[in-house]
Amino acid sequence: VTAPIIDRANIAAANEAGYERFPEETGFTQVDYQGEGVPEVYETENGDGFIVTCTAKGYGGDIVVLVAFLPDGTIKQIKIQEQNETAGIGTKILNESFWGSFSGLPAQPFTVDDIDAISGATISSKAVAKAVNFAVDAFNAIS
Repeated sequence: VTAPIIDRANIAAANEAGYERFPEETGFTQVDYQGEGVPEVYETENGDGFIVTCTAKGYGGDIVVLVAFLPDGTIKQIKIQEQNETAGIGTKILNESFWGSFSGLPAQPFTVDDIDAISGATISSKAVAKAVNFAVDAFNAIS
């Protein structure tokens, strides 16, 4: 009974996050992709880019990350959608100083050494990097 309501809420949240990344966009179309750690991929209707939802296991459970790609494969921005990391340590993945270090990276595999990882929160930092790498794989498969 509640599954359709939850699905609509998830779609609304994904659309809202997509419009935050691509404010000039008119809509999003789901792309058929199945790969590890990637439950959803959307293409912008105006051709401005792609939005990939990806997950990886952090210290406190799954971390859900939304990754926006420009058409040339550059990461426009990431957003941490869900996390249950340790307050004050792992939750630093929510700070722009961390997630902002992904902006401008090309759509190619990278390691935690390629970003501004959080001291004391290695597991959380690596989980976000792993999730974004899942998104990179998805982008490269569909573009």
